Amino acid sequence: MNDLKNIKYWLFDLDNTLYDGATKVFDQVDKKMTKFISEKLKIDTLEAREIQKNYFQEYNTTLNGMIKNHKIDADEFLEFVHDVDLEFLDKDKVLEDEIKKLNGKKIIFTNGSRAHAENVTKRIGIDKLFDGIFDIRDSEFIPKPSKEPYVKLVESYKIEPQYCIFFEDIARNLKPAFEMGMKTVWIKNKEPWAAKFSDSEFICYKTDKLANFLKEINETK
Repeated sequence: MNDLKNIKYWLFDLDNTLYDGATKVFDQVDKKMTKFISEKLKIDTLEAREIQKNYFQEYNTTLNGMIKNHKIDADEFLEFVHDVDLEFLDKDKVLEDEIKKLNGKKIIFTNGSRAHAENVTKRIGIDKLFDGIFDIRDSEFIPKPSKEPYVKLVESYKIEPQYCIFFEDIARNLKPAFEMGMKTVWIKNKEPWAAKFSDSEFICYKTDKLANFLKEINETK
């Protein structure tokens, strides 16, 4: 942890990172993607599901695949899939307290929409703690782990990568950050698509719970 004392920029993925993946919020988003594809392409849900997963693997997000292959309206897609029930998400006082103690810029970096990030962070009580949200529109719909959004984010917020740390539940999304000189933290989970590459050298740290990791950092200052 000593190498984290000079961190000045804190990058956080949103889904399954700033809240516990066990809450299954993203499961709702996932099901709505299937429904959107099924209705838009006039196919049954099984075929829609297969297309959804294939696009995620090939294009890094389902949205990216839908834009490239079916010229869909990205805003319509994002609005539809992020219209989910967040009532069961509780305030996370521990996470709020630990983020408050961090010195420097705090930014959310998500392949989702700004509106979804705002809804989620408001629900768990941390919406006032960030200096910015860099969403899929900001990256011109080029998703992580393509390098372009990382470069654009760094330029937009004038980030010095050597003083930056990035928290993310999808292991492969940490690679570009590491290559740019950032420290990386993988939020451990058992989803095969998220855990793939989790033993790679581009992962500096691993944690079961974000708030606990931040607490450790704050205690070593």
